[in-house]
Amino acid sequence: MTTELIILVIVVLTALAFDFTNGFHDTANAMASSIATGALKPKTAVALSASLNLVGAFLSIEVAKTVGTGLVDLETAGGGSSLMLIVFTGLVGAILWNVLTWLLGLPSSSSHALFGGLIGATLASLGTSGVLWNGVLMKIIVPALLAPLIAGIIAYISTRVVYRVTVAVPENRKKKNFRFGQISAASLMSLAHGTNDAQKTMGVIFLALVAAQEIDPSADIPFWVRLVCAVAIALGTYLGGWRIIKTLGKGIVDIEGPQGFSADGSSAAIILTSSHFGMALSTTHVATGSIIGSGVGRRVAVKWSTARRMIVAWTITLPAAGSVGALTWFVGNYINHFTGSDWMGEATVFLILVGFCAWMWAHSRKSAISHIDMHAGEVVRTREVHTESLPVIQKVGQ
Repeated sequence: MTTELIILVIVVLTALAFDFTNGFHDTANAMASSIATGALKPKTAVALSASLNLVGAFLSIEVAKTVGTGLVDLETAGGGSSLMLIVFTGLVGAILWNVLTWLLGLPSSSSHALFGGLIGATLASLGTSGVLWNGVLMKIIVPALLAPLIAGIIAYISTRVVYRVTVAVPENRKKKNFRFGQISAASLMSLAHGTNDAQKTMGVIFLALVAAQEIDPSADIPFWVRLVCAVAIALGTYLGGWRIIKTLGKGIVDIEGPQGFSADGSSAAIILTSSHFGMALSTTHVATGSIIGSGVGRRVAVKWSTARRMIVAWTITLPAAGSVGALTWFVGNYINHFTGSDWMGEATVFLILVGFCAWMWAHSRKSAISHIDMHAGEVVRTREVHTESLPVIQKVGQ
């Protein structure tokens, strides 16, 4: 096996590792509201989401084309080890940001982490001429600004309409009927997530294959690439990012069934439309905008302190991941030149990645959150209700 092929294998495996983190990081986008309202049990929710993510990954490749050919100028980048290093260090920037925000329980954008990492590594290697800025503006920046706002407005309107139409329906019947509606909307959201987020890793692996001269830049995405990316994101989704599910499910607004139905339906519609046009938007931004819009529509208190933390994370994701991508590119490039090797730089950066991820995972064990904690939260709330009702019951008995 040649050195170039070994590097290609490392890059592809790193891309799949990012796809895996994307899955567990963004599970909350589709299933947080269903879990929060009790429409689905936590493990059932993530299993359903994983299955539909897997299916959705095969429905479209427009977003993959955007990532594979719309961000980095392949003519300027050339090919071989230089482009391979750009792709690899861009992935490292994205993975480190994903794992850090997961540790903090912040639903930041995996998509923007990936784009930021690739853009930062490209700028470090090729300068401003290496980035296709028109593609960045029209396919990333504009959707990032408009998608959560539009999602919030649609969710607000649909929530108001739903509560207005069902005002005379008894609460127990409303809860039962909207449970099925919410499951359907969350399922559609999971399917939409697969059509958008899984495609991004496909595009990155396509870039790596072009760099290794294993495929022509004008070729289609190979089936095996679509398959392994679909499986990786589905596996990550099944394991579930419980920290972020907790934040989205209860950290912004208290969600009811009709409200969750409106939020998930709005998110799914926008993501599917964007996937059709090849816009690699952030499903996290869309889902959060919908949840906030549904909370305003129901006229419940929005926890703006949590929302502000999330918006700050959104704002710094691109430059933060880009900075890591650029820094690791400089490290890898320096080591390759210093040692006269084509692979020592990549190996060193890979060890740095593994070390930081291991440290963050070990740190997370100090305050671990799992699907059991989702059930535990329901038990605590139930006990509080019974405790508050106890004096009234005693008084009636007297």
